[in-house]
Amino acid sequence: MRRTVALTALLSLVAAAAVAPDPAYAAAPAQWRPGTPPISTPWTAEVGPDNALPEYPRPQLVRNKWQSLNGVWQFAGAAEGEAPPFGADLSERVLVPYPIESALSGIQRREDRMWYKRAFRVPTRWQVGGDQRLRLNFGAVDYDATVWVNGTRVATHRGGYDAFSVDVTDALRPTGQQELIVGVTDLTDQTWQPVGKQRNVPDRGIFYTSASGIWQSVWMEPVAAGHIERLAMTPDLGDGSLRLTARAAGGGDLRVEAIAYNGNRVVGRASGPAGTELRLPVRNPKLWSPDSPFLYDLTVKLFDGSRRVDLVTSYFGMREVGTKRGADGKPYMALNGEILFNMSTLDQGFWPDGIYTAPTDEALRFDVAEHRRLGFNTIRKHIKVEPDRWYYWADRLGLMVWQDMPSMRTGGTPPEDARQEFERQLREIVEEHRSWTSITVWVPFNEGWGEWDRVATGRIADEVKAWDPSRLVNAHSGVNCCASHGDSGRGDIIDYHQYLGPASPVPSGDRVAADGEHGGLGLEVEGHMWFGEGHGYEMTPDRATLTERYVRNQRDLLAIANRCGLSAGVYTQITDVEHEVNGFYTYDRQVEKMDFGRVRDVNLAVVRSVDGTGANVPQPPPGTPGLTGVGHWPMDEGSGTVTADAAGDHDGTLVNAPMWTDGRAGSAVLLDGTSQYVDTGAAILDTTGSYTASAWVRLDSLGGFATAVSQDGDSHSAFFLQYSGADNRFAFSFAGIRALAPTAPETGRWYHLTGVRDLSTGSLTLYVDGQRAGTANACLGERSSGHTVIGRGRYNGNPVDFWRGAVDQVRVYDRALSAGEVAQLYATGG
Repeated sequence: MRRTVALTALLSLVAAAAVAPDPAYAAAPAQWRPGTPPISTPWTAEVGPDNALPEYPRPQLVRNKWQSLNGVWQFAGAAEGEAPPFGADLSERVLVPYPIESALSGIQRREDRMWYKRAFRVPTRWQVGGDQRLRLNFGAVDYDATVWVNGTRVATHRGGYDAFSVDVTDALRPTGQQELIVGVTDLTDQTWQPVGKQRNVPDRGIFYTSASGIWQSVWMEPVAAGHIERLAMTPDLGDGSLRLTARAAGGGDLRVEAIAYNGNRVVGRASGPAGTELRLPVRNPKLWSPDSPFLYDLTVKLFDGSRRVDLVTSYFGMREVGTKRGADGKPYMALNGEILFNMSTLDQGFWPDGIYTAPTDEALRFDVAEHRRLGFNTIRKHIKVEPDRWYYWADRLGLMVWQDMPSMRTGGTPPEDARQEFERQLREIVEEHRSWTSITVWVPFNEGWGEWDRVATGRIADEVKAWDPSRLVNAHSGVNCCASHGDSGRGDIIDYHQYLGPASPVPSGDRVAADGEHGGLGLEVEGHMWFGEGHGYEMTPDRATLTERYVRNQRDLLAIANRCGLSAGVYTQITDVEHEVNGFYTYDRQVEKMDFGRVRDVNLAVVRSVDGTGANVPQPPPGTPGLTGVGHWPMDEGSGTVTADAAGDHDGTLVNAPMWTDGRAGSAVLLDGTSQYVDTGAAILDTTGSYTASAWVRLDSLGGFATAVSQDGDSHSAFFLQYSGADNRFAFSFAGIRALAPTAPETGRWYHLTGVRDLSTGSLTLYVDGQRAGTANACLGERSSGHTVIGRGRYNGNPVDFWRGAVDQVRVYDRALSAGEVAQLYATGG
């Protein structure tokens, strides 16, 4: 509590020291009018010209002299190539820093190009000029920005998610009003710029309203020519120190003196040249964790010779991020040397009134605080970068953060120049955010969005790890999903997505396993929706049902975590966003959609119960010995509508009149790829355990999916022994997970396919003609009470993937065959 009071007092003093805007040169507030959002948050009405995010914007590098430039600016849309409007008034008024598409901006429309303009005065007591400089700071401007002061171009910047600053001293007039103009171009998804979920035309799915122009705070501050530009801070528990680098501008003999405090008590000092890494001792440190988010205060002074030229205040937490092997031998994510399950939501950071910008600092804090209330200890900040004060609240309130890089648009392959720009911006975002205590994981790519090459993804993951070895790198969240180029094998985490899920990846080598997205359970709440109807991955009728489904989903997560060695689960999502209605809160943050007490209880139970011991992990029974199997259909009848089960009593019925044809040996069933299949009439396999399916198959055409053997689940087939049209390869699959053959098959040729599900190793393995062809991690399968079928699959409750060609000699086993047994089965023509 003492630490919280100290931090709050510090920032309150800074806010009090800020210079208030002068009404004599600010644009007339009466000319600004807020728009009306479809729905409003509890903070919408609190926003006005005099209180547009007035807090000091940069909590990790605080100076006591500063002036906010948030508030009402002049505004106009612009044409390509248009000259800056020097000396001219613009016709509209915009409230900075709310993006122009937002209601709070007062513009509430899209523009590809735009002008911002305002006047400002430099306080006389700052004595700017000569060695005393004036810096103009921008939290973020989306996307290409050019800044002029009094007609002089002082800065250009590209990138919608990182901050930039500029020394404007030499462009200032000696006295009086100064003219500030910012020109912005933001084409959003018309280009390959990083955009995250923004779209020029938002859809009624998972893409939302764009956020153009100035969307984070703007402020100015006086500094000496020699001044601190950035603090790079990394705690080191190994030697009980903070590794601190104060990067400084200006020449001369610049030296740093840093002092760390616990309240008013000095706990460590360090000094040395600016720009070099100092080791600031913090003996017997109080560790930062979600349960105890303790933070130390920090004062950093910069000296030019013997003269002090700068003083900034900051803070830091002492904690260590890594991995640790559990008693079950699997690697897990760890904090401060102890296994800690990362219980997370997907947090996309959108607002119905401010779009990308929270209406107030209290609103920004609210979303973070509610995670704690709900029993979460982690937030996955999903393909968006937040203002600094968001990370400040995560640090203070004790939330670990997985920080995504905002992705390029989906669809197609980005050109070389876009790839280079993506990587440049990724590095800048890592550098700007490397000192936040709360950030524990970097995520360069999401699913296949903007990814261009699997090898490049692995290289980028290695580079991020080299830039910041103190955190984990999740090379590719959702590597199993969508347009992913596949697992690069790099980074510290293997991450699957599955809706409704949870996903069930298993650790691979030294990489921990994570469910990077699951859930998405939806509920519409009348009067609190962006559109008239909403989308979820599974819709529920009421609050009680939604709560019950969530609790059941999290209990499934607990079972998977203990059985598969899972380190994290990310539930979609903390609030509704536009058309998506799968949040704990409605989009306006007005309605709690679940019983939060039950949510908290089950979340805390998961965190407490996942400890790396492999508790309650069932072992598969030995199964039936021999190569006969528990089901065998030789298909040697050559006529009729039934094929006998030579290993049991589950004869197969030919559905929709398949034909008979010459087989691999004897006859075979010929299927036309539209509606024909063979139904055994029973769920022959226990798909929660280990099992094997094999068949001789011939494809008469390539293209879409075709399934030779499967067993129906409630929604999807529990498994698919198939041809994957998406990959043009044979595969043994679960929904969303495929063990793939390395090469494409030929039509008209017989192949022997065997799919082995081994519960003890959490794997799927495909054999083609007796040889191992591909393997995939899959800890859990789908429970199945439906029939074992030949010649089709089941997906989203519907029959799909009908086989196009012949099938012969189908066998199923209630155990995982060994590689030797599969080879023997093939050699004997089985």
